[in-house]
Amino acid sequence: MGCETGRADENPVHRVYVDSFAMGSTTVTNQQYRLFAEATSEVVPSSASDRCFSDPFQPVVAVTWFNAMAYCGWLSRETGFSFRLPTEAEWEWAVRDGRDRALYAWGDDPPETLERYSTGSQQQGPHPVALHPSNRLGLYDLGDNVHEWCFDWYDPDYYSRAPWNNPVNLDPTARRASRGGAWRHQVKVSRCAARSSLSPEFAYTDYGFRVVRAREIRMDK
Repeated sequence: MGCETGRADENPVHRVYVDSFAMGSTTVTNQQYRLFAEATSEVVPSSASDRCFSDPFQPVVAVTWFNAMAYCGWLSRETGFSFRLPTEAEWEWAVRDGRDRALYAWGDDPPETLERYSTGSQQQGPHPVALHPSNRLGLYDLGDNVHEWCFDWYDPDYYSRAPWNNPVNLDPTARRASRGGAWRHQVKVSRCAARSSLSPEFAYTDYGFRVVRAREIRMDK
């Protein structure tokens, strides 16, 4: 986990273990989120009425960390399984796809070598999920399209004290961790180890989420 040539918050590089988990093959879509909103009287994001973000198969965006957690809670109640947001460690394990030192979801080749990243063109919104090939685990859009909320609190120095077994930062800070690149940026894909963060109450149109079915994590440790 981490990258020697990355930013300071990606160091030190360290080996971690995570328990088995299942991850949503895509980020949660507008269509899926609307089922949750209708069942719980949750408000649908205002972006859903904007033609740039309203396709049923686009990722739902402009959801806060709390909205994403509420969706996970609803899905858990509906299915009887434990769903939540991925930890940073789980997300990085999934995007690396078994390659410990890979820079990107596909390997080490720079983004400019892939046609969809070579132009640097501006987009008006995210593309529908699963538009491009999945990785070997069957996961789509890991690293691009929208930033994805993670379970952890964000701490730039967390790696220096993180445990090796199922690391997740439960010490509150001002921001929640997120991973992956987004449609809004000129460079739309992030490196596997790149970390980002946002205040959990913020709702931006380049932020979405995917779920994992995994061991429950108590918020109070």
